[in-house]
Amino acid sequence: MIWVLISSLMPSIQEDIALTSFQVSIVTAIPVILGSVLRIPIGFYTDRFGARSLFVISFLALLFPVFYISTATTFTDLVIGGLILGIGGATFSIGVTSIPKYYPKERHGFVNGIYGVGNIGTAVTTFGAPIIAQSIGWVSTVRLYLILLAFFILLNIFLGDRKEKRVKVSMVDEIKGVYKNATLWFLNLFYFVTFGAFVAFTMFLPGFLVNNFDLTAVDAGMRTAGFIVIATFLRPIGGLLADKFDAYKMLMITFLGVTISGVLLSFSPSIGWFTVGTLAVGVCVGIGNGTVFKLVPLHFSKHAGIVNGIVSAMGGLGGFFPPLVLTAVFNMTGQYAIGFMALSQFALVSFIIVIWMYYQDQMNIERRIIESTVEGILVANKQGVIQNVNPAFTDITGYTKDEAYGNTPKLLQSGKHDKEFYRDMWDEIERDGYWEGVIWNKRKNDEIYPQWLTISSIKNNVGKVKYYVGIFNDISEAKFER
Repeated sequence: MIWVLISSLMPSIQEDIALTSFQVSIVTAIPVILGSVLRIPIGFYTDRFGARSLFVISFLALLFPVFYISTATTFTDLVIGGLILGIGGATFSIGVTSIPKYYPKERHGFVNGIYGVGNIGTAVTTFGAPIIAQSIGWVSTVRLYLILLAFFILLNIFLGDRKEKRVKVSMVDEIKGVYKNATLWFLNLFYFVTFGAFVAFTMFLPGFLVNNFDLTAVDAGMRTAGFIVIATFLRPIGGLLADKFDAYKMLMITFLGVTISGVLLSFSPSIGWFTVGTLAVGVCVGIGNGTVFKLVPLHFSKHAGIVNGIVSAMGGLGGFFPPLVLTAVFNMTGQYAIGFMALSQFALVSFIIVIWMYYQDQMNIERRIIESTVEGILVANKQGVIQNVNPAFTDITGYTKDEAYGNTPKLLQSGKHDKEFYRDMWDEIERDGYWEGVIWNKRKNDEIYPQWLTISSIKNNVGKVKYYVGIFNDISEAKFER
């Protein structure tokens, strides 16, 4: 509620403080800076000191900027107050770090989504603050939030969990443990787009609707609140869907939807089509926000605090740049088309990356299946050179992966079969695509033993053989006696 205080009251503030359109965009975006950067240390220290302590400290710190803004008379005052006001946005990383400690992984998407419903506070302020300001003025409206802060400080002191599980680690060690992981940076991009779009639209829409469609401040606030409500309440739905179905598939739908919506908005449509495009963005980013925070604890359970902070920070920064870019584009071109098209292209790039990550994930699953199977597996290229083997291959033959790689299956030949046997085997593979039967092979220790072996040819989509896969079991009596 407090994070969007300035942007929600901007039309009223402008009646008392003269601001250019560029200054408005700066003041609107400035709370995002500290609200983003502070998410990293706050997420880390939540692991160390617990949510109760971090919330109390954060809310106490917010008392100053809220009061200071109520006394503002210049652009500089609004910038200073707005910058520190960003602490309100930074508190998001407290919950997403703390809450997963209380629930199994299978529910992390949903419970983080429920926590994310707290974003509805932005709708309350966006819709309610302008209405209250019409009655008592924007200064008194801002000071009402001091009472709200005091109330939540007391709630956290008396109801916060004093026994929350805490983790004491070095921040440097935490960062070293994750910064080389490509998945972290992909998740940063995804949240940069989804939550960034949510923040940008939340802060940008009130002024945009007033200036471009001649709506009243209250009407613009109601429409913006509608966007926020949709995006917020779809967040737990996105988390629930990510828990139930594949999170990567949900992100594909998210980014494809944002791509199409961004293209629609870039054509400077009428208020009707602009509403359709904006609400479509709200639906997609709401689902996307819930889905991303299903993936964070899934991939980084041992570094949840710092990673939650980093990803949250990138999401916040994603909301800082769009208002500035849109304003700059408008000043240069007289329209917002290029800015909205940029959103579309960022979403398209994210869509392509998610597809790649999805197939990488599938390959990793397939590799783990192969590595965990009890049958020995050997993969050779078309020339018969061994490319890969699984751990069971080593258990049965005695040859390690490094010893097998680059050799041919002749490494295993026992000498009990003549050339005609192997010629008939390969003739059958070329004719039928596979061969199976009993074969005598030799272990690394020169022990000869029988295998039940199946060899299959693997072809590409035009029917050319690329690999041969051998799957075998040790069927010697000694094997079963063991």
